[in-house]
Amino acid sequence: MHGIRPRQKITQADWAGYMAQRLEKARNPAIQNFFGTLLPDPETPISQVPMVALDMETTGLDERRHAIVSVGIVPFTLDRIKLAERRYWVVNPSRPLAEASIAYHHITHSEIAQAPDLEAILDELLMQLAGRLVVVHFRNIERPFLDAAVNARRGEGVLFPMIDTMSLEARLHRQTLWARFRRWLGRPPVSIRLNASRERYGLPVYQGHHALVDALATAELLQAQIATHYRPETPLKDLWC
Repeated sequence: MHGIRPRQKITQADWAGYMAQRLEKARNPAIQNFFGTLLPDPETPISQVPMVALDMETTGLDERRHAIVSVGIVPFTLDRIKLAERRYWVVNPSRPLAEASIAYHHITHSEIAQAPDLEAILDELLMQLAGRLVVVHFRNIERPFLDAAVNARRGEGVLFPMIDTMSLEARLHRQTLWARFRRWLGRPPVSIRLNASRERYGLPVYQGHHALVDALATAELLQAQIATHYRPETPLKDLWC
């Protein structure tokens, strides 16, 4: 793996240099194309940024011991969700599925048996992500799992900036003076899980733990967050991480 480890924080100012560095060192054509497709400038208003919501279901929470079983993506902007361009894949994790994992994401042994390895869809996935700002709910799943999976198959990983809708909710409900006061009073923290976050904005309830549905839910949540707490002119650098 080149450069920065998956869980190391990259500051806003570092992303452009990091992407350029990775382009220079990339050997795989799909990864070269990914890093060679320019992202919007950090000063770009969020209303002008092409985005893609990404969600993955996995066999567990540790990318070193667990694997991806499904991927969903939904391209969108602040004004429009492009459902016609959505993509969904079930992939074979090449590892046994635990019963708890099946109960969580409802992907069965028979579906996995018929599914291709992530390698088969990797070029298309990277092409769909290239040049778009990826939006997730809890980047500590999508970021390390995708990086580890690509690294295992291509010998080099992929890290890139994301907008994390969970982090945006944390700014509002976990990191404020009021939130600290609630903790001091012994009250439980406000939930920033996907469905609880959507409920605060009056968004409809979707059945969770399906990668495509959760990607759509994440896209809608970001639109609501920007409309409620930010402005269309908010620069990208204020939102990505």
